[in-house]
Amino acid sequence: MAHATRDKTPALTEDERVRLRARAGVGSDQMPTLAISPEKVCFVVVKARQFDVKDAPTLSDEGSDPPDEEMRSVLEDRPDDPVRQELATFIAGLSYDEQIDMVTLMWMGRGDGTIADWYELRDTACNEHTGHTARYLLGTPMLADFLAEGLAQFGRSCEEFAPGM
Repeated sequence: MAHATRDKTPALTEDERVRLRARAGVGSDQMPTLAISPEKVCFVVVKARQFDVKDAPTLSDEGSDPPDEEMRSVLEDRPDDPVRQELATFIAGLSYDEQIDMVTLMWMGRGDGTIADWYELRDTACNEHTGHTARYLLGTPMLADFLAEGLAQFGRSCEEFAPGM
């Protein structure tokens, strides 16, 4: 289901879609061209999966084993988590067009549209861009799965870049 802010944007007319495609230099029967490389998307997918497996922070148990307590923090989701920081820095360092594509791929992956809707979804992402793309994406549950599914609609897989995924 689409998120609330997307509902405020009116759907594009067919003429507007044709103009968007023409502006992008793509005919209506051609596969859209991504501004972001599949390698970059897959980097985010791999890192997001590392981040997603983390657990909520727990309180220390006075009767627990001290060496176990020290290792517990590695598996906990904390604001200063190095994986989260690495992802946020990486996403913030992407160009505007790469960030827009990343958001559009995520929306496609979660079912907000298909590759046939690429130009309309991407236009909406452009209109809604706030400069907080990293925060938005990292706050999305199942981000890795959504990005991987969006990329799959382009006939690409992270298996190409990260075997075993």
